[in-house]
Amino acid sequence: MTRVLIVEDEKDLADLLTDYLQHHQIDSQQVADGNNVIAYFLGYQPDLILLDLMLPNKDGLTLCKEIRAQSQVPIIMVTAKVEEIDRLLGLELGADDYICKPYSPREVVARIKAVLRRSTTISPPPEASHGPLVMDPDSLSAQLFGAPLTLTSVEFRLLQTLSEHPHRIFSRDQLMDRMYQDRRVVNDRTIDSHINKLRKKLSVACPHCEVVHSVYGVGYKFELPQSLDN
Repeated sequence: MTRVLIVEDEKDLADLLTDYLQHHQIDSQQVADGNNVIAYFLGYQPDLILLDLMLPNKDGLTLCKEIRAQSQVPIIMVTAKVEEIDRLLGLELGADDYICKPYSPREVVARIKAVLRRSTTISPPPEASHGPLVMDPDSLSAQLFGAPLTLTSVEFRLLQTLSEHPHRIFSRDQLMDRMYQDRRVVNDRTIDSHINKLRKKLSVACPHCEVVHSVYGVGYKFELPQSLDN
């Protein structure tokens, strides 16, 4: 049975989620105090964490970073302010999704299932290689010309999508559909923000080459030189 760790200090809301998840054959545990989250995480070994932003003693931002330092378990961040989502995206926390309160339990279950589908979707063989770019979907790790790339899960999927189809132009809508299969509303700035951050990380490994190209008025494409001399 799928296990979800509910990190939520509003007891009534946590209980409602627990009941709804149980109805959908999803086991769960609750933790309300930020100081106790890591211990619950290590003991329960959940398949996904539903992590509220505002918690007593230790906030969700700090906890997300601590969890990411030791695990790639899917994380859905919860915030009470829709305008917070753009800020959270900009922090590169490594969360897999974001959801805004108030929400319906049905929406939460749909998001959980969508994130778990993405994380368990059959991926290309480990160490999928596209010339000097090597990507390992199991560990979400990548190397470019032998230099390691530290990518968030969204950045990894974005690079994977583009690199699997070199020279193909993807519109922002196409990339949004592939990144966010639950069809939630995401604006163009979100994709542009991820692209900009991905470019900065790629430029460290390949300072003099442009890997992700902008096609004015259309979208983005992937083109990679075969050596650093190109």
